[in-house]
Amino acid sequence: MDVVHTQRDRVIRLLSDRTMARAHEIRMEGITASTLARAVEDGKILRVARGLYQLPDVEVDPDIALAEVSKRIPKGRICMVSALAFHGLTDQMPRKVWIAIGAKDWEPKLEFPRIRIVRFRQPYLDYGVERHMISGIAVPVYSVAKALADAFRNPKLVDRSVAIESLRSAIEERKASPSDIAQAAMDCGAWKVMRPYLEAITHNG
Repeated sequence: MDVVHTQRDRVIRLLSDRTMARAHEIRMEGITASTLARAVEDGKILRVARGLYQLPDVEVDPDIALAEVSKRIPKGRICMVSALAFHGLTDQMPRKVWIAIGAKDWEPKLEFPRIRIVRFRQPYLDYGVERHMISGIAVPVYSVAKALADAFRNPKLVDRSVAIESLRSAIEERKASPSDIAQAAMDCGAWKVMRPYLEAITHNG
C-alpha cells in the first residue's frame, strides 16, 4: 500500500474515533496537507468549516454546531439561549451559537457556524461550567442553574419571557433543584430579579 493511501486510511480512522478534527490535529498524525486535500476532493472526508473536517456519512448530532464552535474557540463556553436550548429548557432555537469569552479575550471571527459573543468577567466566566460529550467532543456548557442566572441577569440579551419559560421548565422537569438555581442566582448577581418568579413557580407547584 502506498504512502498516500496509508495516510488516507489514517485520517479516516482518526475521524471515525473523534467525529471531527482540526487540520493541525490531522497534520500532527503525520498526514500531509496534500493527502487531506485529495481526500476532500475524492469525497472521502468532508470539510465542514475552515480547518475542520469530518466523515461524510457521520450521523449528525443536532447539537453539532456547538461542537464545531467549541473546536474553533476552545476557551469559550456555550451560554445564554444556546445553553438553555441544549438543556431542553426552551423551544427557541437560536440562529447563532451563543458563546461566552473573557472580558479581555481576543474576539474570534467564524464564517460558520455563526456565533454571538458574550463577554463575562470572573468569577462569572468560570462559574458553573460543565463538559458534555457532543459528537465525541467535550463541549463546555454552562449548567442549568448558571444558564438561568445569566438569562435573568442579562435582560437586554435574553427576553424575560424566555428566561421565565426556561425557569419553569427546569423546575417542572426537575433538571435543577430550586436551591441550586437560587444559589447560582445569588452567586451570579441575578437573585433580586429571579426571586419573585422562582418563588411563584415553586409555590404554585
